[in-house]
Amino acid sequence: MKLAFELPPAQAEKLRAEAERLGLLPEDLARAALTDLLATPDANFRAAAGRVLTKNEELYKRLA
Repeated sequence: MKLAFELPPAQAEKLRAEAERLGLLPEDLARAALTDLLATPDANFRAAAGRVLTKNEELYKRLA
């Protein structure tokens, strides 16, 4: 998928500066940041998964 959008000047400058500091193109840094964001489960999912793991801890031990 190809995306195009406008950043406010202050955000664009921050992106350029951070990309330069890391030796990356701004487009590559934005792509990496978006990839990382989409790969990270949200807080609600982590909380629910934690409750399930805690609730079933004894069962998991017996099944192991």
